[in-house]
Amino acid sequence: MNFLKEDNSIISVETKTDKKNNLKNWYAIYTKSRAEKRVFERMTEEGIEAFLPLETVYSKWSDRKKKVKVPYIKSYVFVRVNPKEIYTKVLKVYGTVRVLKYLGKPAIVRDYEIKNLRILSENEAKSIELTSDIKIEVGEDVEIDKGSFRGLKGKCVKVNGRRSIMIEFEMFGSIRIIEVFAKYLDC
Repeated sequence: MNFLKEDNSIISVETKTDKKNNLKNWYAIYTKSRAEKRVFERMTEEGIEAFLPLETVYSKWSDRKKKVKVPYIKSYVFVRVNPKEIYTKVLKVYGTVRVLKYLGKPAIVRDYEIKNLRILSENEAKSIELTSDIKIEVGEDVEIDKGSFRGLKGKCVKVNGRRSIMIEFEMFGSIRIIEVFAKYLDC
């Protein structure tokens, strides 16, 4: 299988064996501007397995503040389908624009990237509290094995003493960073 990058890339390109086996893979579908939620609902109604990662933010108006859920990655909805269904079913849903491609073919989003997005979107906490004496170095790949962010994989970008680290997660050119206390990590 060909990859966009050798290191922790998000996207891989489907191979001929994937097409022959008609395996279901995750694909990123680009939508019209600000239409992600409506496209997600339409795909679900059509029986397409879809995923729209959302995060809660505070929106400020002149008279009040309100918590609203917005897409983690703007203008993208993720679908898990056979490669043939991209053109026969998915792109026929109103509000879709195109599938994300690499080298002229639909790019496959790896399962662990979808898993990371699910974990991040389900947990609104920005940090986990606990102390530890585990040594982790900048640039090291880490996986959280306890707590609400369990299963999340990323790269250490900053070490705050021996207690906590900042972990970076790359998603389609967008980088998210969370603070995690070292006891929850599997290095």
